[in-house]
Amino acid sequence: MTEQKKKIPQRKCTGCGIKADKKDLIRVVRTPEGEIKIDLKGKMSGRGAYICHNAACLKKAIKSKRLARNLEVEIPDDIYEALEVQLGGEG
Repeated sequence: MTEQKKKIPQRKCTGCGIKADKKDLIRVVRTPEGEIKIDLKGKMSGRGAYICHNAACLKKAIKSKRLARNLEVEIPDDIYEALEVQLGGEG
């Protein structure tokens, strides 16, 4: 019998638009309560948007407001700052 390989979910980066494995991206989530959080485990309930581990992608997503558009809410500055820290302090 052949073993079936587990399908790895793909998600699109809101900055560059490249599809990548879900586990390789950072998830930003709008919780059912309306809070915006960084979901490092990818398990929080709510609407999610994904970003590459790349400061340039984050800058593109901020400049074009794609992250806010995908989550259908304004993103607080402290979330952007936390994402920059997560990406190694670039920005």
